Amino acid sequence: MGLLDNLKSKLAPAKDKVSGLAQKHEDKIERGLDKAAKVVDERTRGKYSDKIQTGTGKAKDAVDRLAHRDDSGTSGEPTPPDAPQSPPAS
Repeated sequence: MGLLDNLKSKLAPAKDKVSGLAQKHEDKIERGLDKAAKVVDERTRGKYSDKIQTGTGKAKDAVDRLAHRDDSGTSGEPTPPDAPQSPPAS
């Protein structure tokens, strides 16, 4: 077992716990992200609004993926394409 495999196996329980907490508190996390983005945008006087909105959107997407990781059953991995259908025999 390599170093990375060992590290992944040790961090798996923590990842599951974080996923559960993100699912349970998703709305609170998103409100906090919005609030933080608003404060930063006000402090920078709108100079970095586009970057702040982009970062906030990416953070919300990450929380969403983490919170709904178990719903898809793939642990955030992309779904493989369907096998090609063969034409029916005549």
